[in-house]
Amino acid sequence: MTLEKTVDILSKIENQRSTNRIFFYEPYGYQKDFHNARDMTGKFARQRLLMAANKVGKTYCGACEVAMHLLGEYPESWEGHKFDRPIKAWVAGNTTANTRDIVQAELLGEPGDPEDWGRGMIPKDRIIQTDRMPGIPNAISAITVRHKSGRNSKLWFKSYEQGKEQWMGKAVDIVWLDEEPPQDIYSQGLRATLKTRGLIFMTFTPEKGMTNVVAQFMNDLKPGQQLYHASWDDAPHLDEEAKQEILSALPPHERNMRSKGIPVLGSGLVFPIDEDSIKVPSFPLPKFWPKICAIDFGWDHPFACVWVAWDRDSDTAYVYDVYSVRAETPVTHAHAIKTKGDKIPCVWPHDGMQHDKGSGEPLSKLYRKLGVNMLGSHFTNPDGGNSVEPGIMEMLQRMQSGRLKVFDHLGDWFAELRMYHRKDGKIVKERDDIMSATRYAVMSLRYASVGVDKKRVDHAFGSMDHEYDFYGKPNRGVEVFKPISAVG
Repeated sequence: MTLEKTVDILSKIENQRSTNRIFFYEPYGYQKDFHNARDMTGKFARQRLLMAANKVGKTYCGACEVAMHLLGEYPESWEGHKFDRPIKAWVAGNTTANTRDIVQAELLGEPGDPEDWGRGMIPKDRIIQTDRMPGIPNAISAITVRHKSGRNSKLWFKSYEQGKEQWMGKAVDIVWLDEEPPQDIYSQGLRATLKTRGLIFMTFTPEKGMTNVVAQFMNDLKPGQQLYHASWDDAPHLDEEAKQEILSALPPHERNMRSKGIPVLGSGLVFPIDEDSIKVPSFPLPKFWPKICAIDFGWDHPFACVWVAWDRDSDTAYVYDVYSVRAETPVTHAHAIKTKGDKIPCVWPHDGMQHDKGSGEPLSKLYRKLGVNMLGSHFTNPDGGNSVEPGIMEMLQRMQSGRLKVFDHLGDWFAELRMYHRKDGKIVKERDDIMSATRYAVMSLRYASVGVDKKRVDHAFGSMDHEYDFYGKPNRGVEVFKPISAVG
């Protein structure tokens, strides 16, 4: 084959790829989760928010999903909602110009070059008609797209600056909002999908802080809603050099918002700290460092475990492992816990006294029978109480003083940290399982152990009032003293 022939073939392949981009879409993990979203009841979430950092591919993600629905073309691996007919859709940004330059460009191609239209997410040969928007150069008001059924889907481009009046009166199947909308625009978009039982989803960086729309998803999720989060760590195309270049150009107060998708001022974060200040690369833990595991039971919400190692010389706690799984059996959870060290003491909360629906046994006893090294009684603070705030303050003070560190590969831990908020001064009891387990562990370092050693019982746990001793063994009349010091 001649060089000229090879170049010609490669050119045709590239042209085919550039005019059929949607068929080459390979979503990142967070994008796939967003497409496949389920709400707290396990049903598909009709209302979704992807709250993400800059440059991670959130608009690309939204455009790909809209294109699939317009075309009726879904990959074999698709687990999200499917329409079996042509659809009607609205897509919008802050302003008409913004919608043109970002959303329209992602769906159609470069706005300034109509000949280039078809190099976005919608293939060139499926674009039946484009309607120009009067008075706005290169802006499109609507497009007609050929659905795989042979009939046509319709999409309208809108903006928030048009006002809610322009969002009334029409029923559509999809509303995609690529910037944070005002509450009234979101409400109108939601109404437009009610009759069709359609989808409304948002993709944006939370530049406006804890607005009503953001707070609704972060602090008050309802059935049918789901929140997804993406930071720079979730975008493989961003290398460290690119991240640092962007960060250096940002004012300090915007860095967490731009790089992690965390709302700016007024967010109500429980732990308002710089993540990088507590992150450490993983390292082999010294064998003489005592360890503790903490459990937060769950079924509909995740069952979570956190493992902490304690450097007693510097009084620094290291979160070195995390387990978070929903809708699995105690047998599965117990196996996962034991594989990480069956001699590590496990602290558990008061709801471990509740009975398992399958066996009828208290959860703590069930896990003990399954070989988990459960402490002899449920979690309490060192003063004997169960209040949340002392543990929160202890964690915060440790973070601020450098005495609480977290291995940097524990993405689930940091994802929950970013979402851990207060509402009206109270900690929101949603997506808090890993944080709760961490609090139990940090407040139970006095029970941490390097392994089961009988002589440690005297220092570690319990009294004759407990049915089980520190090591989960039945008390048989052997006197066990109350804790008098941290485990050494």
